[in-house]
Amino acid sequence: MGMPSMPELLIVLAIVVLLFGAKKIPDLAKGIGKGIKDFKKAVKEDDEVETPKEIASKEEPSQEEAKVEEKKSENA
Repeated sequence: MGMPSMPELLIVLAIVVLLFGAKKIPDLAKGIGKGIKDFKKAVKEDDEVETPKEIASKEEPSQEEAKVEEKKSENA
């Protein structure tokens, strides 16, 4: 299936106007825009929070590996 053509898009737009009314469409668009903005902000904050955890988790195994190697060398 390809992209919808212009007549199909106009039919969809007409149905949306009939269902919601011309006055509510800008409010709906504003709400969708705000939702997308909040989502991007949350994703960005989540990435900033996970980055230090990822660094710490990557450092911990290397320290544990060093302890295991020290024990092996002491036992040998």
